[in-house]
Amino acid sequence: MAWIILVVAGIFEIVWAIALKYSEGFTKLWPSVIFIAAAWLSFVCLSFALKHIPMGSAYAVWTGIGAVGIAIVGIVWFSEPATLLRVGCIALVLIGIAGLKLTGSEIDIT
Repeated sequence: MAWIILVVAGIFEIVWAIALKYSEGFTKLWPSVIFIAAAWLSFVCLSFALKHIPMGSAYAVWTGIGAVGIAIVGIVWFSEPATLLRVGCIALVLIGIAGLKLTGSEIDIT
């Protein structure tokens, strides 16, 4: 369950990053409100996940989900370049995220 919460935290990180772009330096109300809400929810979910996942793994996965998500949003939504090198680097981050999950890095709280 902690890993699912961590993925949700990463998704909220993607949302707040998009809202931050649309807030135009916090001059637009609704994107700024969405940013604050999504950032808060992202941190809350991350804090719950940290109860069961080691800090280093949780933080790396959280930021990795955000980085990969925003890179993909940039390519799809904002017409940023999708070069072979860029896509390859995104794939490497995904491999790192999967590797951290597969190492079974859960804290035993029993």
